[in-house]
Amino acid sequence: MNTTLRRLASVVMVMFLALMVSTTWIQFFHADELNSDTRNIRSIYAEYGRARGPIVVGGEAVALSKPVDDEFGYQREYTNGKLYSPLTGFFSLANGTTRIENTENDFLNGQADALWVDRLQNLLTGRDPEGSSVELTIDPKAQQAAWDALGDQRGAAVALDPKTGAILALVSKPSFDPNDLASHSTKEAGEAYTNLLNDDSKPLNSRATNWTYPPGSTFKLVTAAAALESGDYDADTSIDAPDTYQPPGTDRSIGNYGGTSCSSSGQMSLADALRISCNTAFAELGVDLGSDALYEQANAFGWNEPFQVPFNTDASIFPEPSDAFAPAFVAQAAIGQWDVRETPLQVAVTTAAIANGGEVMQPYSVDTVRDPQLEVVRETSPTSVRRAISQETANQLTDMMIGVVEDGSGRSAQISGVTVAGKTGTAQHGEGAPPHVWFTGFAPAEDPQVAVAVVVENGGTVGTSEATGGAVAAPIAKAVMEAVLNG
Repeated sequence: MNTTLRRLASVVMVMFLALMVSTTWIQFFHADELNSDTRNIRSIYAEYGRARGPIVVGGEAVALSKPVDDEFGYQREYTNGKLYSPLTGFFSLANGTTRIENTENDFLNGQADALWVDRLQNLLTGRDPEGSSVELTIDPKAQQAAWDALGDQRGAAVALDPKTGAILALVSKPSFDPNDLASHSTKEAGEAYTNLLNDDSKPLNSRATNWTYPPGSTFKLVTAAAALESGDYDADTSIDAPDTYQPPGTDRSIGNYGGTSCSSSGQMSLADALRISCNTAFAELGVDLGSDALYEQANAFGWNEPFQVPFNTDASIFPEPSDAFAPAFVAQAAIGQWDVRETPLQVAVTTAAIANGGEVMQPYSVDTVRDPQLEVVRETSPTSVRRAISQETANQLTDMMIGVVEDGSGRSAQISGVTVAGKTGTAQHGEGAPPHVWFTGFAPAEDPQVAVAVVVENGGTVGTSEATGGAVAAPIAKAVMEAVLNG
């Protein structure tokens, strides 16, 4: 073989080697990327050609795939779509997946690593592949009670099992119907998604987990916890409760709701200040405690970090103390105003921690995953995140919150024969706008089975500056607690 042929053969061999290496690299190392590419029509047909597993609440499927006579093979359907969409999310040919449909996708479509035995059996037997069922922690009666009690008002309700962190109810209004997005017509699904995106009420955003509000007086639970944890206060400690309070360094004063007086003497116990939700007392208390104490206590309850339930939630915000954190801001923060923001889920987690003796439990919404033969392949175990407050502080806060419901601002949450602990909130959020109103609580106080948080935007059906958490939000929380307790 002459020199020219040897060189040509070498070049051809190098080219074949380069082709083999590049093909192997693309097929092996970029397989996941190629499979997930929206332009990969084979991947799309494969995904929709499987019997996707159901999402189950109380033994009934709230999302399931039914055989259809088209090129895809199965159609995703949602029963009570609007009721459960803040949890299920959607599975859409045109718009992807969200929430449980997204985070549990590998189990729902049968491709999770834990299902390799099932996939092998399918391969050997020729059986069509099936997805696993995902069973949620939701109590269907509590979910329906929250939905019905909110009515046409905008807002959210979250209920937890304080001892485990299991989410018993999670409702957001206004909501959306995921069936509109599950259409196999990309045109129809795309138009439906665009309409939802352009809707001023933002129904695609879960107000329960991914929407933050000023907490108003519900934050006084955090301020009271910081005071009790300092060791300088207990429930009976007398604190200042002036008619108005002017924080150092400002000429603006803080007043009480409706301009009322909390105490004729200008003094009252910490318990009484919480019972009637005295702004001036808690504003001054917050300044005395300082921004660091409030920040650390808020963080102990979970502020400034998102939860995964298993989908991501928005973090509640308590600003980190700095030189710019003036006493006037601390005073506002201590009563749940200024730049403090929280999700309803965070409020429920905080209240559940108090009910659970001070221990914060990881909130979760997926209880069990079962393969097509109904064998358990994954089960969620309750997990403690941290201890936010001592058992003694939790006991004192519980007694103080009982006073709120029995003889304070939260009387509308009373349940016959059951001791309820709670806290109301009325949060200003814009000049001339009706306040957002809150209620959070748990029951029975002596052996908590449910903790709940409710927010109603812009005063709800009252719709005026006179709206309060006790009048608007507390009855909703009561309905949810009763649904859980009555089974």
